[in-house]
Amino acid sequence: QTGLHLLNPAGHVTSSQVQWQTLKKFLALAQHFRLAVFLADTTVLTLLSQDALRQRDRMTREPHCSFLCTGRPITSFALQANQWKLNPGFLLAAEQKGFELLEVRGHDPRLASLDTLSGEEIPLHFLFRLHGYIIHVVLLYERSGNYLWHGVLRLKANMDRSFAPFKLLDYGRHAGAYDRPELMLTVIDSLDIRVPRNISQFLMQQQRAQYLECRYHDARSFLQLYPDDSSTAAVEFRRKAKALLNLAARTLGELDIPFWISSGTCLGWFRQCSIISYSQDVDIGIFITDFRPDIAEAFRDAGLSLKHKFGKVEDSLELSFLGEDIKLDIFFFYKDGDIMWNGGTQAKSGRKFKYIFPSFSLCWAELLEVKVRVPCETLDYVMANYGATWSIPVRSWDWKSSPSNVMENGVWPMAEWAGLIQVY
Repeated sequence: QTGLHLLNPAGHVTSSQVQWQTLKKFLALAQHFRLAVFLADTTVLTLLSQDALRQRDRMTREPHCSFLCTGRPITSFALQANQWKLNPGFLLAAEQKGFELLEVRGHDPRLASLDTLSGEEIPLHFLFRLHGYIIHVVLLYERSGNYLWHGVLRLKANMDRSFAPFKLLDYGRHAGAYDRPELMLTVIDSLDIRVPRNISQFLMQQQRAQYLECRYHDARSFLQLYPDDSSTAAVEFRRKAKALLNLAARTLGELDIPFWISSGTCLGWFRQCSIISYSQDVDIGIFITDFRPDIAEAFRDAGLSLKHKFGKVEDSLELSFLGEDIKLDIFFFYKDGDIMWNGGTQAKSGRKFKYIFPSFSLCWAELLEVKVRVPCETLDYVMANYGATWSIPVRSWDWKSSPSNVMENGVWPMAEWAGLIQVY
């Protein structure tokens, strides 16, 4: 039953029919070479996740291609890179079927370190073109923090900039990080296609996937000036900090509360791709809008003890936990117009302090092989806290006076101290 049923009443092949045939050809090739590509196209996935009524309405308009033919000249797929064996047979077969190929490669960040600043090049993106339609395949690589990563799509000087409408691509403007999706095989518009089982979760991750690589080159320059402490105590602190960071990521992940590394922990990641060995704590930030009253209980259940609780949800809340004799400090951030701020409290005097930051968004990163968030505008964030001399180590630090962005913020009323200044 091929051919005639794809023609419109006037006997002409429509653009959606050409797109469907192009997709059919590509998916047949992928299946033949056992490449488990899955649908990552945000427009198509959004249609699939909508209610059945809208889907039925679309099917009456495009009976053979109600989801995949979106009117866009691009369809995005993803493939876990461990399945890509650089099989020349696949690319050759695609060429024989009429596809033109643009391959974008880049450095392998998994091989980059303070010792080796640039890994070998690996394939990052494939763009297949046929009849004016683009099939974009994004390669997802395993990273040590147990997540999947894709690289940025950066064209080299000799590449054809008119090959595809690059501004319309869903993926490639920046690197991205994803949890490993559970996939299921389904039939869409008569084609066998893998899709993420939880489509809405995948789409949510796609919107917030931007990833920042550690600045290895700058970190190595820093460590040449200020060699890292390799004493037994420093090595032990890094081990404990990694365990604590892992525990925090797991605990807050189960509560579905996003957090980012803040203060000295963020400075360590940005400046030296590691934790500052003399800091003696792990600092994280959480937006107050993500606060949940069961946070303290969740950390207690995870084996940490509450060390102090200052402030209240409406004003200057902070929590501190103890695990393996190092602290996990949680600072809650409040939005006020164009700025964000977190509070500080001096327990013995009730004095309040405020730390002002320019507004920021969150990106994924990796610290001590743990997938964490950092402020995307990391330099602005670090400079707000540590000033223009942030790249020079300071061992004696007073949280009430040393930060560049600290200001006095009044005093807690003594009558309320019992509820607002709790030390355990």
